[in-house]
Amino acid sequence: MKSADEMPGELQPRMRLHLWLEVEGGMVLGLGRAMLLAKVHELGSLNKAAKAMGMSYRAAWGRLKKTEDLLGLPLVVSSGGRSGFTLTPLGESLVKSFQRWHADVERYALETSHGLFPFEVRPFGGPEPFEPGEPSELDGDEKE
Repeated sequence: MKSADEMPGELQPRMRLHLWLEVEGGMVLGLGRAMLLAKVHELGSLNKAAKAMGMSYRAAWGRLKKTEDLLGLPLVVSSGGRSGFTLTPLGESLVKSFQRWHADVERYALETSHGLFPFEVRPFGGPEPFEPGEPSELDGDEKE
């Protein structure tokens, strides 16, 4: 391993975390699904949320339904429009909880990286916190 003096000065690695919750039947929730739910909340549409994240409607619907099937409870409800949806209280709670957990784990991982590596590890700059009733500013480049 190179010493700190041998490392290129422009080296600025960013940390990426892949956290998810799963059960025997599959993934319950990960960053991509949390971001998808937050986008549905922000845009009021699964179709628009999917497009904003670079996914097909079918892929977004499939992931959402898989999570709902595993939980046995709905995360979104129709808001009356053709593809309009709002999050259920459970959906809102899961998004907020996942984002908080992800931020806590990321903060811990960054803190422990200091002194371990001969360069500064920087945060990835993931999603902004989700607030019910407030638009989210997720950039949606992560897919599951």
